[in-house]
Amino acid sequence: MTSRITQLKRLRGKGLREIADRSGQEFAKLNERVLGASAAELNDTQLLGEIVPASRNGNGEGSVRLILDRIRSSTVSPNHSSTPLPFFASLKSRNEMCAIIKQRFAANRQALLESAERAISGRFDLLGFDDLSFGDQIDWHLDPTTGKRTPLVHWSRIDYLDSNIAGDKKVIWELNRHSHFVTLGQAYWLSGDERFAEAFITHASAWMDSNPPKLGINWASSLELSFRVIAWIWALHLFADSDRLNSKFTSRFFKYLIAQGRHIENYLSRFFSPNTHLTGEALGLFYLGAVLPELSRARRWRDLGLKILLEQLPIHIRPDGTYFEQSSYYHRYTADFYTHLIALARAARTELPAEVEGRLSLALDHLMWITRPVGTTPLYGDDDGGRLIKLASRAPDDFRDTLATGAALFGRSDWKHVAGEASIETLWLLGPNALARFDQIDSQRPAETSHAFTDGGYFVMRDGWSRQSAFALLDCGPHGTSGCGHAHADALGFEFAANGKTWLVDPGTFTYTGDAKLRDEFRTTQAHNTVTVDGQSQSIPAGPFAWKQIARSQAREFINHTAFHYFEGSHDGYMRLDDPVSHSRSILFVKQSDDSALPPMLIVRDSFDASDDHRYALRYHIAPKATASVSNNHFNATDPSGNELLIRAFGRSELKAQIEQGLVSRCYGQREPAPVALFEAEGPGSQEFVSFIIPTCKGGPPWPPLVEETAPAERGAATEGRPYKAYSIRPGDSQDLFLFGNASGEFSSGALTATGSLAWARFAGDNFTRGCLIRGNTFEVADTFAIQSPNPMKYCAVELVSDRLDITIHDTQRFDLSFSTPLKKIVINKIAFDVTEGSRNARFAPDGHDWTCVSAD
Repeated sequence: MTSRITQLKRLRGKGLREIADRSGQEFAKLNERVLGASAAELNDTQLLGEIVPASRNGNGEGSVRLILDRIRSSTVSPNHSSTPLPFFASLKSRNEMCAIIKQRFAANRQALLESAERAISGRFDLLGFDDLSFGDQIDWHLDPTTGKRTPLVHWSRIDYLDSNIAGDKKVIWELNRHSHFVTLGQAYWLSGDERFAEAFITHASAWMDSNPPKLGINWASSLELSFRVIAWIWALHLFADSDRLNSKFTSRFFKYLIAQGRHIENYLSRFFSPNTHLTGEALGLFYLGAVLPELSRARRWRDLGLKILLEQLPIHIRPDGTYFEQSSYYHRYTADFYTHLIALARAARTELPAEVEGRLSLALDHLMWITRPVGTTPLYGDDDGGRLIKLASRAPDDFRDTLATGAALFGRSDWKHVAGEASIETLWLLGPNALARFDQIDSQRPAETSHAFTDGGYFVMRDGWSRQSAFALLDCGPHGTSGCGHAHADALGFEFAANGKTWLVDPGTFTYTGDAKLRDEFRTTQAHNTVTVDGQSQSIPAGPFAWKQIARSQAREFINHTAFHYFEGSHDGYMRLDDPVSHSRSILFVKQSDDSALPPMLIVRDSFDASDDHRYALRYHIAPKATASVSNNHFNATDPSGNELLIRAFGRSELKAQIEQGLVSRCYGQREPAPVALFEAEGPGSQEFVSFIIPTCKGGPPWPPLVEETAPAERGAATEGRPYKAYSIRPGDSQDLFLFGNASGEFSSGALTATGSLAWARFAGDNFTRGCLIRGNTFEVADTFAIQSPNPMKYCAVELVSDRLDITIHDTQRFDLSFSTPLKKIVINKIAFDVTEGSRNARFAPDGHDWTCVSAD
């Protein structure tokens, strides 16, 4: 009674449609529990009634045999079939597929056969767990990682979020998705060995014996049923020509397919989890309806599944291509869902609106942009470790198979470049012709190196598209959507990679319900590359999939230039404190240039507005397998190949550097130790911290570079509480100078003078090569040039090559340029001006979209 009252309370404030939907589902559950409605296995007469009259053959068993004959004829001998097969093209080309896989994907073939052999012996690699056993006779309700076994009661009575009852339900469900049925089917296809068919029949029969309709945890989530239905359909086609599929087994198999389809339809997650749960369930219905048109409910399931997928598409995939739950893993799920939809619709000759391909293209663009240089993908937000369907073994954080399949579908040369080699998943999903199309695409690296996903709040910075390129991904978007169940407290967090090494990482998820303490540890602010105040998280969790308090982020600036990228944003997560604290962060990504010994680097500036005394902790999570050390407040990490990373932080209050032990999870259920660079400080009032993150590798410039704070020479009055700061980085004869201030007051250090928020200048020996000014009026390099604007410029970037000065400038009415170095050409926003001999001063003003020189002498 208490649970019923709780559920009724949840309906307060809900819309009529939601109340009707939830009430209908509650009534259906009650009906099943009390009256046993739909809780028994279909008999032969009922099975016959589930098949359209035109496809019947005497009884249910005979009718199913006709369906299997149709599937067999269109897979084994497709040319002899008068009806097109409403399934993927790969399964029409067995001999060609087997030959391609043997010749081109030999390693994948061997891995697949080995995985199938382990499945026969009851050993499974699931999520982040290797070689799991569920007993000599598989116990389909057991979590072997905790020893917990759920009871065989009505599914609605099982609280699967309670680890005391279900252990980690993800482990149970992962086995019961039956992806190994597909693996066994692939092995049978490739080898013709009937042992794989026998194992499939044995496991499927045992599962049906142990999971009567509506009983047990494996009926508790409609999404799990949907993934299982999809795996069963694939297995049915892969094993279609095996003599082991007798009429008795096949008819029972169909009874359970139908029962699961009916359950999915009755318990759609329209309001419970209208995320990948709902779209995954809809895809399962579309599979059933499109692939098995002989079923009497096929048209309804197909149409309902398609309707939901089309309705949810613009909600789940934002206009910028990001996924609305702020999770890269669920983003990948969604891209896979709609890729399967397109492929299956084409095979079934179902026309889709153009928006489906358009939105999927946007989603795949995002996957392309966030792919690290080494080919893996950051796991921001939650990661549940599963796959829609497992067609090949691949690292859990490697999403390039999805990108490769997209390239084959849409002919995208940039996706192919990032995906790299052809994927065996593309072959299994789309067939030999699609693989040939992929091969014919010219691989071309993307034209740009940075991208702002403004709806999702993700900002990507790169200095190229090779494995050695530098890469950063920043998060300054919404915390999530609805209950934010899959979000993490990662506002203003980022990742960083360089020189073929991913250095700073998002530590991932590890668990959902298996360990409540670790669940929170992996998703709170302490587990991300950002700052905590007074030891607190920006957002506060309230259970495994809810939040008590969430931070709101705001991106203020993103600048893309050939020499650098710049980001600036803030969040309000600490405004809830008794003494409110606002946090702003800017990041300057300095690209590597051919004329300097300096590597690419990140300069991170964290500013806090506060009145009272607070404790601040800056954390930078290093990827596993690196060794770390701290000396003179310098943090240094070294990877097994000898690559190194230096982090040096400075603050208005003294910072103390130390090494903290952290954990990184690359897949659900897996974790490994990794060092964390921790810089702590305490102080009253406004605070500011600047971190220099500098990578190098063996054979590079002298290491470590000298990173030090210098004394700025202040020409104007400093704003109270905001003193200017100057820093120098010097490896050998090269030098970078950085000045941090605000829009008023001119200050300088060495040869650099500026008025503004940030100024940077790079020198090779004594010669200026490039630099920039962010939000300021004055940018001057002694004995070289000076730029002055009457109003603050959004930014000004300058590059000096020989006797040519290139200036990129934004948001100013005019500016004055004086120069003492001899110049022959000045280029303003790509418009070239010849310099008259002897000239040393010029004034430029915008003329529409162009620039003009209004005076010179």
